[in-house]
Amino acid sequence: METPHYVAARVQRALAEDERTTELGIRVDVRGEEVYLRGQVSCDERRHQIENVAREAAPGLRLHNEITLVEVREPGEEEHL
Repeated sequence: METPHYVAARVQRALAEDERTTELGIRVDVRGEEVYLRGQVSCDERRHQIENVAREAAPGLRLHNEITLVEVREPGEEEHL
């Protein structure tokens, strides 16, 4: 069995290199047979894409998707200094 460090690195590489995600901002923690994804994204579809790529990169492990959604808004009024 691979060490948790190698599993986490493999999942992070998959998230960065897969054209569905190209994601660098998600933290991957592995504890035993469990993989935890943490970070923030702007929509639920993106969150699910990341989960799918991670599942493919770590088959047979239990995945916990703890990625949160952040609201992205247009900038408010211009600030005058």
